[in-house]
Amino acid sequence: MTVTRDVVIDPNQTWAPLEKRLADERDPVLRRNLEAVIAHQKAEAHGDLEALMATLAPEPVYRLGAPDNPRLHPRGTESVRAYYGAFVASGATQLVHDIDRLAVDRNLILTDGTIRIAYPGATLTAMGIQVDDKSADAFYLYESRMSIVWVIDDEGRIIGEESYTDRNGFEGIAGRRLQEGDIAPLRA
Repeated sequence: MTVTRDVVIDPNQTWAPLEKRLADERDPVLRRNLEAVIAHQKAEAHGDLEALMATLAPEPVYRLGAPDNPRLHPRGTESVRAYYGAFVASGATQLVHDIDRLAVDRNLILTDGTIRIAYPGATLTAMGIQVDDKSADAFYLYESRMSIVWVIDDEGRIIGEESYTDRNGFEGIAGRRLQEGDIAPLRA
């Protein structure tokens, strides 16, 4: 008998709830907003900095996590580009946001659910987190519940993200080493 394991991180599931809502949505403004966030999520998953930046308004404002970390509060195009450039370079683009709550409005989208991110051992080591395997090929599981408010301008561009988590997903990360097969390949 063959035992199959569930995949821990399937990035393709991040935008699945938004695509499902998009398929049923008839309001052109809400459709446009959903399409913007889906494009952003896919660009992030692919580590495509130019496609990511193309989804944003001219002067984006981000508020990610605790207010005491200015690195997570970039303002303006160049600061946000630097933030995403560092994100892509970190190798932590393999993630899934298992969205179980979705609200779509004319100027914002709310996504809420458990986020799981595969952090390379090398990135964690650079952050000062001790892990057994310090290589870029070893991955460790960041996990937290996260709400993201995607603020959208009148032209359908993302002004910014405001995210809130229920815990520090790095706490205990050294004991959550991912195994081969825990991360599904991108399909889109």
